[in-house]
Amino acid sequence: MPVTPPSDIAWADPARQQLFTRWLHAQMPVFQLQPGSLRMASADASFRRYFRIDSTDAAGSRIIMDAPPDKEDNAAFVRIAALLREAGLRVPEVLHWEQENGFLLLSDLGAHTMMQSIDPQGPPPLARYQEAVDALIAWQLASRPGVLPAYDEALLRRELQLFPDWYITRHKGQAPTPAQDKVLQAAFDAIVSENLAWPSVFVHRDFMPRNLMYTPGQAPGVLDFQDAVYGPITYDIASLMRDAFISWDEDFCLDVTVRYWDRARKAGLPVGDDFGQFYRGVEWMGLQRHLKVAGIFARLTLRDGKPKYLADAPRFIGYIRATCARYVALRPLLKLVEDLEGITPAINLAPPDLRRRD
Repeated sequence: MPVTPPSDIAWADPARQQLFTRWLHAQMPVFQLQPGSLRMASADASFRRYFRIDSTDAAGSRIIMDAPPDKEDNAAFVRIAALLREAGLRVPEVLHWEQENGFLLLSDLGAHTMMQSIDPQGPPPLARYQEAVDALIAWQLASRPGVLPAYDEALLRRELQLFPDWYITRHKGQAPTPAQDKVLQAAFDAIVSENLAWPSVFVHRDFMPRNLMYTPGQAPGVLDFQDAVYGPITYDIASLMRDAFISWDEDFCLDVTVRYWDRARKAGLPVGDDFGQFYRGVEWMGLQRHLKVAGIFARLTLRDGKPKYLADAPRFIGYIRATCARYVALRPLLKLVEDLEGITPAINLAPPDLRRRD
């Protein structure tokens, strides 16, 4: 039976739509797919998008990833999915990969992310975050050098440069002055030095509730892992607790972070024996991420026509300010950011209570 994509699935390139239709038609008898059930599942900040399609076998449904190979590294997706699965994590199984055109048929981990299962106005869901921590530790325990690209100084600096290039210059419409550039580069030097002082493990690089699937009674499913690298152990816990799309109070973030640190230390991961020192590392790693993501969100808006991401910029500015205010070396960066945003300092900048939570 011919496949006719529903009207709510738009194709900018009719030729690619034809390639997709032919590919999907060939997979239908193999995987018992139902042609009339094709619908959008999600789209993300990249050039990838996802469809869901029903099947008549026990699986019930499958996911299709549309990822143009000239824009997305599908080989990395397939390779890292295998690494995560070997580590015992629940990830999509690659059932079929049409390499030439970038169509992948995947197993379906469910329709609800951890983010969608959370009530942001309710109490923090500690049990969900503990499950995420368990998955993170399993991933890190599988680490070995020479498998994933290095999260090295060059990459850290390229990411940090997104902040002046895209957030300040393009979004704010003002190129940094020589004095501001000096402040930025001094801060970047300190951030890179601090972050590279931590031992390296496998780093998901976007480990947060929007990329974790929630199914009651099962371990979290892990998505959006194709950019994984080998880098500082502080990164993924910073990503989890200083989320791009939801924020919790400091006490809850500390609680989960100390639980992670305690479990990781007992598992033999290189998190050190001093939680205060580790938390400092998490804060500085988080700062690098926040500066990078502010730049990425500006780029998504201005270059890629996806304005919804920049709506979360105030959350990142808040993260940046809170961290910078705690460390003398970062105070010039704090002033630069507040001047840029026209902010009068008024937030609580007291240092956190780093005593152990049991």
